[in-house]
Amino acid sequence: MEEGSHTGSGASRRNEDIALDLMKFIAMTTGYGRTTSSGVGFQGTGSAAKPEDYADHLLELYGKCLGAVAATK
Repeated sequence: MEEGSHTGSGASRRNEDIALDLMKFIAMTTGYGRTTSSGVGFQGTGSAAKPEDYADHLLELYGKCLGAVAATK
């Protein structure tokens, strides 16, 4: 059984949950913060050489997403 209460259509989702979903979407679709590779295509400036750098990039992205979600409410 799930803990917590859900109120129908999800209108009461917390900003943190929405920001996390947004961060996941951006990271997965753009490869944001991934380790560098020699592939052809978009090579953003957010490429990390170490797992710690990748984690730092994701935390930075989450902070930006949280700020964006909070600004829209």
